[in-house]
Amino acid sequence: MNAPVFGWLQIIRLGLIQACLGAVVVVTTSTLNRIMVVELALPALLPGFLVAWHYAVQMVRPRMGFGSDKGRRSTPWMMGGMLVLGVGGVMAAWATVWMATQPLYGALLAWLSFGLIGLGVSACGTSLLALMAKRVPDERRAPAATTVWLMMIVGFAVTAGVVGKLIDPYSPEVLLQVSAGLSLITALITALCLWGLEKEGEAPFQGSTSASTERLQKQNFKEAFQEVWAEPAARTFTVFVFMSMLAYSAQDLILEPFAGAVHGLTPGQTTQLSGWHHMGVLIGMLAVAGAGSRWVAGRLGSVQAWMVGGCLVSALATLGLVSSALLAHSAALVPLKANVVFLGVANGAFSIAAIATMMRLAAEGGTGREGTRMGLWGAAQAAAFGLGGLLGTAASDLAHAVLGEQRTAYAAVFALQALMFAVSAAVATRLRAGAAQSRSLRFDSPVILKGGSST
Repeated sequence: MNAPVFGWLQIIRLGLIQACLGAVVVVTTSTLNRIMVVELALPALLPGFLVAWHYAVQMVRPRMGFGSDKGRRSTPWMMGGMLVLGVGGVMAAWATVWMATQPLYGALLAWLSFGLIGLGVSACGTSLLALMAKRVPDERRAPAATTVWLMMIVGFAVTAGVVGKLIDPYSPEVLLQVSAGLSLITALITALCLWGLEKEGEAPFQGSTSASTERLQKQNFKEAFQEVWAEPAARTFTVFVFMSMLAYSAQDLILEPFAGAVHGLTPGQTTQLSGWHHMGVLIGMLAVAGAGSRWVAGRLGSVQAWMVGGCLVSALATLGLVSSALLAHSAALVPLKANVVFLGVANGAFSIAAIATMMRLAAEGGTGREGTRMGLWGAAQAAAFGLGGLLGTAASDLAHAVLGEQRTAYAAVFALQALMFAVSAAVATRLRAGAAQSRSLRFDSPVILKGGSST
């Protein structure tokens, strides 16, 4: 029997799993970060390295996605990934406690723990997106992507608030108890959400013949990856994901320091400014979800148009930050808060449109390799996020050293980000043509792979 498409109940179940994933990750990347730096007085470079390491490990996402394709079911990989993530989260808390007495051994255990966290996120997150690509119909992809990502953000917020109250006042015992309890609860919720989601007997490769299914099953990872990389749309979208996410993540670590150093905002005010940016992101996500709904039916523009437009408007808003840096003394002429909200709306619009496009391209590229494609793009995103914070802060330090003046230095960094957003928009305009070319190659003529087999 063919696998049925997902309705909103199934999409919400996937959103709960994404929220659970985010709940474990936010504790390891924010709460443990603060404890290492403040309570344990360790160098801030240590948690920075650990977070970068967990992104580096996510370069295995294509292999995880291939495993999901090979097994024909995503749920075992999602459940297994959540279990590995939970174990990594508990080990990371244990490592943080151990650092108080044995910093070296604690740091080594943390390195192993964050590696497990990266593996868990890769297995669960990649398989979740691949399953959405297979089972969510095209007209529902943008609203579905928004729903799942909003639920993840809610997971971030709720977990940060609850865990913050539970571990205050801080003690090592309470940290370990809260971490273990969180991992157990998220594993149970994930198991309940996955129960019966993929039923036995459903055909995983809809529209494929038995011969093509057998060929896909006989391929090894290298052959499958080469086949996916040979698709013009897959390569083009990989470049887009890397460039756009690099620009997006590079601003995270310098926006608040910029507001404080150039505009004289207090720590509380810069935190509020970051909150305004997140509110803008939420508005942009909801706008794309509305534009992609069946009631609007594309009258507000296609998903690709929102993706290209979101990158262009992000570039424009980032140029607004350039003028804000150069004209900081003229606050009335350059409303920083409005500029940041404008940037957030554009960021949210292009990111959700990109996720919807990701699901479309994974399905259009041919059945049986959705997980491998999702893994490729997930690895590009992880690499961008890992490099983004480093690039943003390093470029800021370099600009300060070369230019010797804060306003010009920040303006130079924001100008570089605007350029990256503009390049991302240019790459995104090529996606539709690339997808058409990929379909022509796949359906109109046989393609001989390096391994000797043909499609």
